[in-house]
Amino acid sequence: MFLMKSLTFEAVKSLLQTPKNVVIVPHVNPDGDAVGSSLGLYHYLIQKGHHVSVVVPNDYPDFLKWMPGTSAIIYFDSQTELAQQKLEDSKLLFTLDFNALHRSGPMQVALEENNTPKIMIDHHQQPEDYAAYSYSDVNMCSTSEMIYHFMEQMGDLELMNSDIGTALYTGIMTDTASFRFPKTTSTTHRVVAHFIEVGVNHSEIHNKVYDANRFERIKLVGVALNNLKVIEHLNTAYITLSQQELDSFGHQKGDTEGLVNYGLSIKGIKFAAIFIENKEDDIIKISLRSKGDFDVNQLAREHFHGGGHQNAAGGKSMLSLEKTVEKFENLVETLKSNLA
Repeated sequence: MFLMKSLTFEAVKSLLQTPKNVVIVPHVNPDGDAVGSSLGLYHYLIQKGHHVSVVVPNDYPDFLKWMPGTSAIIYFDSQTELAQQKLEDSKLLFTLDFNALHRSGPMQVALEENNTPKIMIDHHQQPEDYAAYSYSDVNMCSTSEMIYHFMEQMGDLELMNSDIGTALYTGIMTDTASFRFPKTTSTTHRVVAHFIEVGVNHSEIHNKVYDANRFERIKLVGVALNNLKVIEHLNTAYITLSQQELDSFGHQKGDTEGLVNYGLSIKGIKFAAIFIENKEDDIIKISLRSKGDFDVNQLAREHFHGGGHQNAAGGKSMLSLEKTVEKFENLVETLKSNLA
């Protein structure tokens, strides 16, 4: 655990002693960990007597919209006036699962101009110094697990219930690819065991997230796999999806989630990528995954305006899809000594 400020959990514990207007903000295009950690913290703080709002920068996938508390979420991009009012009225502001304000997308300016004390809880590398209090730990598998340990530091684990546990379990499960990633520790499993003890139905959560695919989404997966290419001498694989291909199958937010892992699942592959064309934003969205000590976080930061973790990162390209792939192929050739 790394606290960017010299103040400890005791200072935050003191802030939470009396009821306050609290706003929780995850990163733009929220994923399972962002939504799960936000709703887990929401249910915890509600029990503490606080007036809590979760404000997400924009919409997120339908397969995450069943969690307890979902109906109370405010969308900044479509409910801007209400969201702004919540920010203005807040006395404490939590930012979860991101560590640089530009990662809040359309909320960046609003957060930069807001003087409410901020508490950052995050597990990504190279955090920026924008928060009054920061709980940052790159060794954690997820922000959702960090919320559990935050409750523990507050002395409040007796408040754990199925609503909190369901949200946090979802976040941990999705950010560890169902507990497969290396940062899934024995502590992670003990945390999850506590969730099950308070009534969390782990099997049902898995089914709701992974086994409720639209037929069109399955067909899109087929297109992605057909586009999968392998650079054998570099132990690298990548997938491309054009805007036309996405449109042909009625692409919805979340449909491409996890597709990059198909490349990484191939025997011998150390590095996988997916390039997804987004005509609306005029970018190519990029997801990168790796095995072992190949650092995709650094690669994303240096070449694709992004970042993340050592083995899982994202970025973007302002080039065309074809030019982006060409840049990628040339780039991995220069990394041959790390991949071959």
